[in-house]
Amino acid sequence: MSSARAQARGSRRSTAPVALNDVFGALSDPTRRAMLAQLTRGECSVTALSEPFRISAPAISKHLRVLEKAGLIVRRKTGRVHYCTMRAGALSEAGEWIAKQQAFWEQQLESLARHLGEST
Repeated sequence: MSSARAQARGSRRSTAPVALNDVFGALSDPTRRAMLAQLTRGECSVTALSEPFRISAPAISKHLRVLEKAGLIVRRKTGRVHYCTMRAGALSEAGEWIAKQQAFWEQQLESLARHLGEST
């Protein structure tokens, strides 16, 4: 089996670490991506973080739990106020995985282009 076909077949199965799966799952939702974008400007209270969204407090909490589980944010509590801070480490791992996939497929396409060029 060619390495490209093996790569494609393997992509149907979950071979990525659970943490990476959690990161991509967290990033799949536009609300969570917007929250992360807001956190790139620095630490934010949960109240301020939830202001742009027209969703319930329990829904905000659920989104934050997903982001925490993925390691994308850290929460701390001061008195009754909860604050969130973004952690870039998990995004770096996801970026590295994407870069590896991109390099693989670029190599495959270059190989195909060379093959097609030789056969004409």
